[in-house]
Amino acid sequence: MNAGRHESRMWAVQFLFQRDFNRGDVGEALEEFWLERKSGPALRQFAEELIHGVEAHKTELDADIQRYAEHWNVARMGAVDRNVMRVALYEMLHRPDIPPVVSINEAVELAKEFSGDESGKFVNGILDRASKDVKRPARTGRPGNAPSTWGEREA
Repeated sequence: MNAGRHESRMWAVQFLFQRDFNRGDVGEALEEFWLERKSGPALRQFAEELIHGVEAHKTELDADIQRYAEHWNVARMGAVDRNVMRVALYEMLHRPDIPPVVSINEAVELAKEFSGDESGKFVNGILDRASKDVKRPARTGRPGNAPSTWGEREA
C-alpha cells in the first residue's frame, strides 16, 4: 500500500464526508480544510483530484452504488461508507492509471479504519460487484493520469 496515497484518500473521504453535511463553495471549503492539515503538495494534489472527480461525477457514482447495492438505498447508507465507495468507484471508472483492485483494497481499508470490519465487508461486496463491469484489467493501470470516460465500462 502506498502510504502517501492512502493518506490522500483518507483526506478525500474526510472532506467528502463533510461535504455531505456542509454545502457551499468547494474552493473555500478546501482552503479551510487544508488549514488544519499538513501535507506535501503531491499528497494534497492527489486528494484534490479525487475530491473534484467525485464532485463532478457524484450523481453517476451514486446511481452506480445504488445499482450494485442490492436492497440498500444510497441516501440511507452510512456517510463514511458512501464516500469511501464514491472515491473507489471514481478511481475505477475515471482513473485508468490506478488498478481497480488497488481502489477496492484501499476502500476496504478506509472503511475498516473509519467504521469497522462490517463496513469493510459491506464496501467490498458492492465494489466487487461493480468491478465486474469495469472493462480493463483489475491488477494493472495504464500510464498517465488523465481521467477516462464512462465508455471505459460496460453499460
